[in-house]
Amino acid sequence: MKPADSDGMPSDILIVEDDPLIALDFEDRILGFGVKSVRATGSVAGALALIDKQAPDFALLDVALVRENSFAIAERLDALKIPFVFITGYGSEAKLPAVFSKMPLLPKPCSSDTLRAALRPRSRCE
Repeated sequence: MKPADSDGMPSDILIVEDDPLIALDFEDRILGFGVKSVRATGSVAGALALIDKQAPDFALLDVALVRENSFAIAERLDALKIPFVFITGYGSEAKLPAVFSKMPLLPKPCSSDTLRAALRPRSRCE
């Protein structure tokens, strides 16, 4: 895992989001924060392959993907001690497994300030 830059931003972020427009919005905003590398995928298999190829420094995980959820990805990231946050359009109705119940859960949409704060180490629940 690469260190965060001087602004506290991770160098490489993985976005797991099944809506391409939302993924592009997150990517654009994150790159605007000065993050060097952003990779995106819309599936569990794609995310696990990207993690195996090169582990990210941080990940944004959409809870509900098409016909699957992101919990297997969260388990892999947790095992690798890679910080992540969940994102969801379902608000408080999103169901997280007990093991992840204390993890940050960002709403979709979220403000750029909220997103930026979630990416900084001091705001993560590790």
